[in-house]
Amino acid sequence: MVAPRNSTPQAGCGGPLCRFTVQFLIGRWFMMFASFLIMAGAGATYLFGVYSKVIKSTLGYDQTTLNYLGTFKDVGANVGVLSGLIAEVTPTWFVLLVGSVMNFAGYFLIWLAVCQKMRKPSVWMMCAFICIGANSQNFANTGSLVTCVKNFPESRGMMLGLMKGFVGLSGAVFTQLYLAIYGNDAKSLILLIGWLPALISLMFIFNIRAMKISRHPNEVKVLYEYLYISVFLALVLMGLTIAQKYVTFSHGASIASASFVSFLLFLPCIIAVREELATWRLRKRESQQTPKIIIEQPPLETGAKIVSEIEEVLENSKNTGGVTEEINDPPCCSNICQKPKRGEDYTILQALLSVDMLILFVATFCGLGCSLTAVDNLGQIGESLGYPTHIISTFVSLVSIWNYFGRVFSGFISENILLKYKTPRVLMMTASLVLPSIGDLFIAFPFPGSVYIASLMIGFSYGMQLTLLFIIISELFGLKYYSTLFNCGQLASPIGSYVLNVLIVGKLYDQEALKQLASKGMTRSMVHELTCLGPQCYRKSFVILACVNLFGAFVSLILVKRTWRYYKTDIYKRFREEIEANERELQMANNVAQH
Repeated sequence: MVAPRNSTPQAGCGGPLCRFTVQFLIGRWFMMFASFLIMAGAGATYLFGVYSKVIKSTLGYDQTTLNYLGTFKDVGANVGVLSGLIAEVTPTWFVLLVGSVMNFAGYFLIWLAVCQKMRKPSVWMMCAFICIGANSQNFANTGSLVTCVKNFPESRGMMLGLMKGFVGLSGAVFTQLYLAIYGNDAKSLILLIGWLPALISLMFIFNIRAMKISRHPNEVKVLYEYLYISVFLALVLMGLTIAQKYVTFSHGASIASASFVSFLLFLPCIIAVREELATWRLRKRESQQTPKIIIEQPPLETGAKIVSEIEEVLENSKNTGGVTEEINDPPCCSNICQKPKRGEDYTILQALLSVDMLILFVATFCGLGCSLTAVDNLGQIGESLGYPTHIISTFVSLVSIWNYFGRVFSGFISENILLKYKTPRVLMMTASLVLPSIGDLFIAFPFPGSVYIASLMIGFSYGMQLTLLFIIISELFGLKYYSTLFNCGQLASPIGSYVLNVLIVGKLYDQEALKQLASKGMTRSMVHELTCLGPQCYRKSFVILACVNLFGAFVSLILVKRTWRYYKTDIYKRFREEIEANERELQMANNVAQH
C-alpha cells in the first residue's frame, strides 16, 4: 500500500524535508534575508564618531590628523569603482570574499594599533588601514545589493530602499551588540566591526547569487512586511538609545536588549520559510495536476509558419529600433557633444560633462560633505560640550537610526509625490540641504538637548541626500551606465569631506585648542592630546557648514528649474513600453512553442 502524499515536507534522508531545505537555502527569499544581514553589517563607517576618540587619545593625534583619518574613511566608503570592476569579471562569492578579507584586515590592524599590540603605525598607515576597512562595504553592496535588485527586477525600488535602510540602521545595531558583548569599551568596538561583518559575509557567501527571474504573486506584500519589520526595528533601536540616556543599563539588560534586536533582525527568515513553503506546495500541486504531454513532430507547413512568425517578430523589432539600437549602440565615451534627451541613456562622458551632473556634483559636495563632516566630529562635539562617553554613542546611534528613516522617506514619499503631483524629485533634495543647515546652527550655538536634535536632522537629511542622488542620476541619465555614473556622483562626497572636515573644521578646532593651551601658559609639546572644551570649539566651523548647506540648496534650485518640464512628463513611459514589449515577445515565444 502506497502512503498518501502530503504537501508538507517530511523528514528523511533524501526525502521531501531534505529537498525543501535545499530549495530554501538556494532560493530567492533566503538570499534576500542573507542580504539584509550583510547590509546590516555594512555600515561600520557610521561608528567612526564613537571610536575616533580612543584613536585620538591612544595615538596622540590632534584634531586635524584625526580628520585626515575620517577623510580617508570617507574615500574608502564612497569610491566603489574597484568593487564594480572586480564584479564584472568574477562571480559574486569572490566579491564577498574579497570584501570580508578587506574588512577584517583593515579594522583588525586599527585595533592592534589602538591596543598597542604592534609598533605605533605612521599616520599614512592608519589612513590606509581605515580606507581598506571602509572600502569593504562597497564589496558588500556590489555583491548583495546589486544581486538582490537583479533577482527582484520588478520591485527594485522597494528593494533598494530596504537594503540601504538596513545599512542606515547598522550603526545603532552595532552599538547594542558591542555594549552586550564587550561593555562600554570603544577599543573592543573596533574589533567587533572587524570580525562580525566579515563572518556574516562568509556565512552566506554561496547563498548570494543571481538566479533565474520568476514571478511571485505575494512579492510586493512580502516586501512591505519586511518594511514593517525594519521600521519596528528602527523604533526599538531609537527607544533603546533614548532609554540608555536616562537609565544606566546593567550588563544583563544590555544582553537582553541586544538579543531582542537580533531576534528582529532574524525575523525576516521566518517569512522566507513561509514563502518558500508556499512555493513548494504550489509546485507540488502543479506537478500532480499537470497532464502527460505528448510531443509530436510538427508538419512541414507548420514549421514554415513558425519560421515566418519569427521573421515577422524580428522585422518588427528592427522597425521599432529594438535590434538596431543594440547593434548601433555608441561606445560608453563617445558622442560627447550630441547629448540625448533627459531620461534617455547617456554615455559616461556625456553625463559627466553635462550641466545637470555638474549641478548635482556641487550640491552633493555641499550636502554630503557637510553631513559626513558633522557625523565624523560628533564624538569630539560631545566631548567639547561635556557629555559622557555613553551619551556620545547615543548621538551616533541617533544619526544611524534617522539615516534609515531618511532613506525610506526619500524613496517612498518622493515617489508618491512625483506620481501624484509631478513635482521634481530634485526639489526634495533642496529640502534635504536646508534641514541640516538648521542642525549645524544648533551645534554652533548649543542649548540643552540641541545636539540630540541636530543629530536627528543631520542623520535624516544625510539618508535623504544619498538615496535621492542615486535616484536622480538614474532618472536624468538612464540606466545603461548607471553603476559607473552613481559611483562618479558619489566622488563629490569624500572630496567635500576632505575640504570641509580637514581644511576647515579640523584646523579651526585646533586653533581654539591652542588658544586654550596658551591661556594656561602651556604649549603643544607639553600635552599628549590636543583637546578643546567649550561651545566655542565648533562655533565658527559649523556656521560655515550651515552656509555651505544653504549654498548647495540654492544650487539645487537651478536644477529644479532645468528639470521642471521633464518631470511634468511621464518619465517612466519608456520603461513601461519596454516591459510590455518583453511580455509580447515572451507570449509570442510561448505560442510558437505550443505549435
